[in-house]
Amino acid sequence: MRRLAARGAAGDAGEVVAPAADGWDSAQARSPSPWRLIGLCAIWDTGVFLPSAAWNGVSSGVERRRLNEAKKVSRRMPLSPRISHPPRKQSLESSYIFYTLSQGGWEMLSSVQEIQLKRFEVTRPRGLGNKERGRVPRMARQPAPPWVHAAFLFCLLGLGGAIEIPMDLTQPPTITKQSVKDHIVDPRDNILIECEAKGNPAPSFHWTRNSRFFNIAKDPRVSMRRRSGTLVIDFRSGGRPEEYEGEYQCFARNKFGTALSNRIRLQVSKSPLWPKENLDPVVVQEGAPLTLQCNPPPGLPSPVIFWMSSSMEPIAQDKRVSQGHNGDLYFSNVMLQDMQTDYSCNARFHFTHTIQQKNPFTLKVLTNHPYNDSSLRNHPDMYSARGVAERTPSFMYPQGTASSQMVLRGMDLLLECIASGVPTPDIAWYKKGGDLPSDKAKFENFNKALRITNVSEEDSGEYFCLASNKMGSIRHTISVRVKAAPYWLDEPKNLILAPGEDGRLVCRANGNPKPTVQWMVNGEPLQSAPPNPNREVAGDTIIFRDTQISSRAVYQCNTSNEHGYLLANAFVSVLDVPPRMLSPRNQLIRVILYNRTRLDCPFFGSPIPTLRWFKNGQGSNLDGGNYHVYENGSLEIKMIRKEDQGIYTCVATNILGKAENQVRLEVKDPTRIYRMPEDQVAKRGTTVQLECRVKHDPSLKLTVSWLKDDEPLYIGNRMKREDDSLTIFGVAERDQGSYTCVASTELDQDLAKAYLTVLGRPDRPRDLELTDLAERSVRLTWIPGDDNNSPITDYVVQFEEDQFQPGVWHDHSKYPGSVNSAVLRLSPYVNYQFRVIAINEVGSSHPSLPSERYRTSGAPPESNPGDVKGEGTRKNNMEITWTPMNATSAFGPNLRYIVKWRRRETREAWNNVTVWGSRYVVGQTPVYVPYEIRVQAENDFGKGPEPESVIGYSGEDYPRAAPTEVKVRVMNSTAISLQWNRVYSDTVQGQLREYRAYYWRESSLLKNLWVSQKRQQASFPGDRLRGVVSRLFPYSNYKLEMVVVNGRGDGPRSETKEFTTPEGVPSAPRRFRVRQPNLETINLEWDHPEHPNGIMLGYTLKYVAFNGTKVGKQIVENFSPNQTKFTVQRTDPVSRYRFTLSARTQVGSGEAVTEESPAPPNEAYTNNQADIATQGWFIGLMCAIALLVLILLIVCFIKRSRGGKYPVREKKDVPLGPEDPKEEDGSFDYSDEDNKPLQGSQTSLDGTIKQQESDDSLVDYGEGGEGQFNEDGSFIGQYTVKKDKDETEGNESSEATSPVNAIYSLA
Repeated sequence: MRRLAARGAAGDAGEVVAPAADGWDSAQARSPSPWRLIGLCAIWDTGVFLPSAAWNGVSSGVERRRLNEAKKVSRRMPLSPRISHPPRKQSLESSYIFYTLSQGGWEMLSSVQEIQLKRFEVTRPRGLGNKERGRVPRMARQPAPPWVHAAFLFCLLGLGGAIEIPMDLTQPPTITKQSVKDHIVDPRDNILIECEAKGNPAPSFHWTRNSRFFNIAKDPRVSMRRRSGTLVIDFRSGGRPEEYEGEYQCFARNKFGTALSNRIRLQVSKSPLWPKENLDPVVVQEGAPLTLQCNPPPGLPSPVIFWMSSSMEPIAQDKRVSQGHNGDLYFSNVMLQDMQTDYSCNARFHFTHTIQQKNPFTLKVLTNHPYNDSSLRNHPDMYSARGVAERTPSFMYPQGTASSQMVLRGMDLLLECIASGVPTPDIAWYKKGGDLPSDKAKFENFNKALRITNVSEEDSGEYFCLASNKMGSIRHTISVRVKAAPYWLDEPKNLILAPGEDGRLVCRANGNPKPTVQWMVNGEPLQSAPPNPNREVAGDTIIFRDTQISSRAVYQCNTSNEHGYLLANAFVSVLDVPPRMLSPRNQLIRVILYNRTRLDCPFFGSPIPTLRWFKNGQGSNLDGGNYHVYENGSLEIKMIRKEDQGIYTCVATNILGKAENQVRLEVKDPTRIYRMPEDQVAKRGTTVQLECRVKHDPSLKLTVSWLKDDEPLYIGNRMKREDDSLTIFGVAERDQGSYTCVASTELDQDLAKAYLTVLGRPDRPRDLELTDLAERSVRLTWIPGDDNNSPITDYVVQFEEDQFQPGVWHDHSKYPGSVNSAVLRLSPYVNYQFRVIAINEVGSSHPSLPSERYRTSGAPPESNPGDVKGEGTRKNNMEITWTPMNATSAFGPNLRYIVKWRRRETREAWNNVTVWGSRYVVGQTPVYVPYEIRVQAENDFGKGPEPESVIGYSGEDYPRAAPTEVKVRVMNSTAISLQWNRVYSDTVQGQLREYRAYYWRESSLLKNLWVSQKRQQASFPGDRLRGVVSRLFPYSNYKLEMVVVNGRGDGPRSETKEFTTPEGVPSAPRRFRVRQPNLETINLEWDHPEHPNGIMLGYTLKYVAFNGTKVGKQIVENFSPNQTKFTVQRTDPVSRYRFTLSARTQVGSGEAVTEESPAPPNEAYTNNQADIATQGWFIGLMCAIALLVLILLIVCFIKRSRGGKYPVREKKDVPLGPEDPKEEDGSFDYSDEDNKPLQGSQTSLDGTIKQQESDDSLVDYGEGGEGQFNEDGSFIGQYTVKKDKDETEGNESSEATSPVNAIYSLA
């Protein structure tokens, strides 16, 4: 058989871009050939990406079958070893592409984030070639599934194995779009039956209905769309859709043949009403099995069944109560709580979006325990606790021990086993003679159903389910038979031949049972077609020999069995066409370094042309080594290198001519994330930064975006996105998740993923429940909340009572984080309400909702109030106080206190009184007498235990005596020691607290020094006889008195003692100031010390020069007491100085004060100058200024040497003096006045010449002595100067030649 008449394939990596400035054609150009979308695949270095493996958007059964074939082939293919990579790095050396085939050839789909594959029709390829390369985003390299390599082969076959004729050439019809075989329509909408086809000339259409011609013109409701065969049946003017149900088939015809659509079975969706019925209550014994049948009305398609109560509450399902696949509700065993609701079956119909509800079932459960104790629900042996007899399992569905089931290949197999028994049985599934297919099997409905997806012949066999409980087990065997509707092994493809060539059409299909094959030509059976000597039918193959133009036709292959049929159209076209290129000329293709790519050259010709590749105009054909030319003409470069960049030329040749095209290949560096974001754990409220640093080809535009949980990240006001990082401020719980950095260019992309874990405070516990209720305890159980990624360490149980402190919560107890149930010890007569707080490392949760209240019974108090005290508030009373008991200590109503007291020494009878508060005052007591005190609690249930006695004292009175024999000894200039005799205890009249000394500064020994006479005190606690008073002022006169102090206050004062402190060292000089008026001197000033503490002898100044770490020799200066200024002459203008000043008395020098001189003012300026001086612009500016000054000096020198003269105006207001040298022509000669300043100028302080203001008027420059001005003030007078005929030409200007004026002119 000859080769196909056209070639082409898809490339692997790269992107076709817009034309460059040198004239390369745009990738967006379109060929006149109408290509259609043919597939989607991605090729990378570990395998192939098929959309049906990654998205649910691909709905075509053809593509799913292609994937299944790939999986079966992969089981027989050896697999190369795989390398595992860290999951955090989401992209390595891999790339993939998405292609669409449109009018111009292959086109790139958008990036992964932008691809929408919700509706995507995948068909067998009908065309050739690939003119564009898709974007090359980088994917995570993960071990490829076993079927990847086989799927890769199928993908390549799908990309290059079919034929398309350019639409400008004549060709038979081809069906391009049609409705599905089983077409169910909504009765409320118009009916649409699709049929579209292409061909040249454009085909015409007609339909058959139920195998008979359907005359559209006779039915006003039926119309056909323009330039299409699609039928539209309109019911806006009335009519019943059911009248149009039937089997439809579309015929597309032109003069070269007729193409047929599938036989489309049109059905109208139905949602019949539920039949009316009255349901009696269902009576069942507790523990017995029960089936509530749904029996929904038959709908088209079948409705979705679900169970609810009549109040529209869903029925809770578990392994005991569940819904079967047939819609019935099964109870493995009925419990009393099942009677608490009714049960209604609901059917939801897809097309009409309506829900129909069956009349509800009402259950009546017969039980040995008529009450429903909720505490038995969690009992470990609930059934025996309720008196329900235990039973071995038995099957409710299916019945018996064996059954059989048939399923079609490619469909889902659903096996179901529902069993009854007490306790509820567990279900397990097995396959006889093998394991369940783990990649396709999954369990549903609490293990009661086994679903095997995409069934193949290998899934046939015997399956059995095992139902077991502690009473025994039972099994049910299901024999599964897999049948198959026809499926393609070799689908016939369009055949394009040149006159005289041979070819064949092959139609091979498989199925169970084996399908039959029927050939048709132009819609008619081949047997009834006119004989063709060039055609031979051999079963599933038609052979053509020496074909001619008259052999053109459309052939149909129909293969069918009892489970379905396949219909395929394939035309035979006989053409004489010279080679032509189908893609735009001179494309620019950019690819990524080290990737694999294919350069395609889509072409067409008949006979089939041969194609060769050349690079950069070289004569040798490219094949071998890094290059490989496929049979269809595509050039593959196995690994792109920099030297592969260049211009590639493809040349197609047949006997009718040749055609060529060029492709320019540019190689770009890959995009790589070299610093990836790392997994982080952060506390709520902190700041997190995720790094993402990227290297990429500088000629490509880089875009860095972020995904969160694989969705585009919204950058709010708490986030900041920079080129190389993402910062999240104030992290919250909602920020937790995976963050993916996507670095992409036009050609490729790299992904790196990190997971952010947010530690937050735990969620509040919930569902608090009180059980095990007792008089003094209760069990509290709660359900923990989410720990928000930080384990719960503790639970705090709090309580509130509504009698003493309603609304106030108190801590009761604390438990480890692993506990969710605790027995709480309770106090009598408290109406408790509890709540629980969870604690983790981040903080505390919000309190749980309160539990229900629980009141304990009363009892006599078991304790008495604490902190009992007896103290006098006056000299003749005693106040008894105590801490009142709280609600958990009261134990009963009407809590009160029995207060008892008596004098300690006398042993007299107890006095007592009943008090409701927390204090009692005893009156008419002696001064400071000890009492025994008792306080006992009592409530309506009785008294508390006998309390222990506490010693209290009645009130105190002021002391009656003062310390005697007070002696003072001066220790130093600031301290004295005291000594005294103790007073008698009976004079204290209370508890002796301390001896206290009052002292004050009477005067200073220095004349004219004001002192404060404020009284000060020194305390000596306890019964002491001596002490020390410190922090006195030196060189002062003091007075002192002593008293005794008790709880009431001070006693009488002792006699006054006088003492004098000796001279001490002075305090530091005040306001020490260092000033630096210039670089030569430093001025020092200070004030006298605040406390001289003696006779001042003078001041001592020590100073030293320092420069960084270098320190000079210290210099010491002594000054008189009256000197407060000093000037230091600097010897070093760069160094700084450190000064230390202190005052001195004859005792010695006092506290010193230190200051430093300020930094030299030119130090910072010098640094800046050094920086500026190194700048290029500054050096250039200085050079320019120096050059300009040099030129001016040269001009000046020339003028002076030649004796130039300044011209003078004719009229001058100021007459010349007799000493002024004057020429006849009115000029002054300055050639001999080298050292004289100019007239009208004066010398400044720095020796420069300062220009005086001119007294001249503009009027002086006009003719006639009068200047004229315009209305706007502009000068219009004439300036005239007499010039000597013999005057040299160099003296025309009196301004420019003056050095001073030249400088001013520059300014």
